[in-house]
Amino acid sequence: MTEAVQGTNDDAQVSKLSCVQRGYFQDRFLQYFVRKATRRAPLINRGYFTRFSALQQLIQRFLTVPGQLQIISLGAGYDTTWFRLMEQGSAPAHCFEVDFPEVTQRKAAIIGAQPELKRVLESSGSISGHSGKGHLHTARYSLLPGDLRDVQQVQAALLEAGLQPGQPTLVLAECVLVYMQPAESAALVRQLGSLLTTAACLVYEQIRPDDAFGKQMLLNLERRGCPLLGLHATPSLQAHEQRLTANGWSRATATDLDTVYRHHIDPAEKRRIERLEIFDEFEEWHLIQEHYCITIGINDATGILADYGFAQFSTSQVNPPIM
Repeated sequence: MTEAVQGTNDDAQVSKLSCVQRGYFQDRFLQYFVRKATRRAPLINRGYFTRFSALQQLIQRFLTVPGQLQIISLGAGYDTTWFRLMEQGSAPAHCFEVDFPEVTQRKAAIIGAQPELKRVLESSGSISGHSGKGHLHTARYSLLPGDLRDVQQVQAALLEAGLQPGQPTLVLAECVLVYMQPAESAALVRQLGSLLTTAACLVYEQIRPDDAFGKQMLLNLERRGCPLLGLHATPSLQAHEQRLTANGWSRATATDLDTVYRHHIDPAEKRRIERLEIFDEFEEWHLIQEHYCITIGINDATGILADYGFAQFSTSQVNPPIM
């Protein structure tokens, strides 16, 4: 992966912090992973709110499942989910974060340099590993350097860190697989699908590359040195579902972000955030949302994930802009 692709991690954290500072959601740990805060446009803030809210809803639902729960975050970057869950007292038995060594080294250094982050980490047990090599490990958290294109290396690192394949596991992949060649992402999905017998896999990434907006989206990212290598293999919701079901996952459902916002986000939360900033870009907003999706893959050997998925709310129309 190029440095530019790895740099999308920094951009995402800046956008999330923009949301936090405008009141879209709370995350007091993000500030430690952003060098310079930048206020994003309301259009960007709303998009990240939808992404954050949808994924957090699915994470929280998973955490109600019985068992020694585990989370695997692929290409985790500077994600702060584990720190928030620890502070809330709802963290799983273990969280495994995997990313390139260059990324995990920087994350380990930031954790070591920030007392608040280090305090949370120390609360999960004694710390081992080598932060200079991007490897941290406690009884409940593992930061693992690895190349997701090397599936054997990834599996070995997870097992060595204490992954229990028979326990309920949530796999997170946010804008990760799309930067890999289709054969590489399929191999990773297949390896995890065959390893994990009771698991949910959440994949967040782009869709619809062939219309005018999709072509421009591809071109913009290519100019930044971040080509979406896998997008043409998964251009639709159906293709996203098929990637999982063809590679070791028993069932899958994909939903675009526009539908997620309309039907699966709490209407009270939508009314709250729709009053935070003046907003009149509704046509572009819906267009952008239609080009991203969340796919939920399920392996359910024990039947405990039979009802796992998004909450269903009645349709709530977007409020008119506040002038």
